[in-house]
Amino acid sequence: MLLPRYRGLLSCYELLLFLIGLVSLIEAKAKPDEKASYAPGQAIPISCLNRTIDTGEHITDSAGQLQYIPFPICNETNRPLELLFGIEKDTNCTIAAITDEFFHLLEFYVHNDAPLTCRIPTHPLQSSTGTSTITPSTNTAEDHIPLIFALAGTLQYSHLHINTRMNVVLHTSPDLAKEEADILAATAYSVPSLSRNSTKIVIGDPLSLQLKVKWYTSPSLPPSTTQLSGLGGHVHFSTVVYCLLSAGVGVAGSLAYFRGVELPRRMRRYGKDRVGGGGGERGYAFPGSGAFGMNGYGGPGKRD
Repeated sequence: MLLPRYRGLLSCYELLLFLIGLVSLIEAKAKPDEKASYAPGQAIPISCLNRTIDTGEHITDSAGQLQYIPFPICNETNRPLELLFGIEKDTNCTIAAITDEFFHLLEFYVHNDAPLTCRIPTHPLQSSTGTSTITPSTNTAEDHIPLIFALAGTLQYSHLHINTRMNVVLHTSPDLAKEEADILAATAYSVPSLSRNSTKIVIGDPLSLQLKVKWYTSPSLPPSTTQLSGLGGHVHFSTVVYCLLSAGVGVAGSLAYFRGVELPRRMRRYGKDRVGGGGGERGYAFPGSGAFGMNGYGGPGKRD
C-alpha cells in the first residue's frame, strides 16, 4: 500500500508523461512529410495534355480538371517515353504507326495551333501505400512542371515534314535535400539537321524521335560558347582582332598614299621653288643681290 505522498508523486509523473506524449503527437502532425528525391537513373514518366482532333482544344475530366494521358508508347522500351534522372544520353523513341487521330494532332503541333504540352513530376510522388508512383490523371500544379515539345516542320496537304532531332534540357536543384523540388524546369525543341532533310510523315508511317538529353544542376544557363564565333555579346576576341586589322589597313593605306602620291608632289614643288629662287617672281631678294634694288626692296636705292 502506497503512502499518500507517493501517490501524489505518481500522479504527477503520469501527468508529465501524458503531456510529453501529447506534445510529441502535435509536433508529428504539424511536421510536413519529407519529400522523396529522385535517385540517379530513376525513370521520370511523361504525361501530355489530352486534346481533341477537331479543334485541338484540351479535354477536361468530370471535375473540370485538365486531363493528362501518358506519352505514346516507344518501340524501344514498349513503354511510354521516360527520362532518366541525371543521365545524359541520346534516347530514341519510335512510335510504331501514326494513326489518323494522332496525325491530325501532329498537324496542330507543327502548325503551332496547339502545342504538345506535357509535364513531369518535380519529385517522386508518394501513394497512399508509401511507394513512389505517378498517376497520369493526378493534376497537382506544385508537383509537376511543364515540358513542352516544340516540334518544327512543314505542313503539306497530304503529309508532314517533321524535324525529329530534338534537344531536351532540364534544370535540377543544386541541393536536392534542401529544395522542395528536384526538377526546376524543362523544355524540348526540334533541331533542324544540316546533313539531311526532315522526315516525311503520312498516316500509318512510324515516327522516330531522336532526343539528346542534357541536365544542368542550376537554374541558370551555362556559359555561352558563342564567343568563339563572335555571337552572343558585344566585345569578343574576334571583335578586337577585327579592329586591329582595320587600323593596320588604314595606316598602311595612308602611308602608301603619302609615299606614292603626296611626297613626290611635294618634292617636285620644292624643286621648282629652288630653281626659281635666283630672280623670278617667286624668288626672294636679298640685300646686295641686285634683285629689285640694291637694298633688297623694290624701287630705287638710297642716294647720297
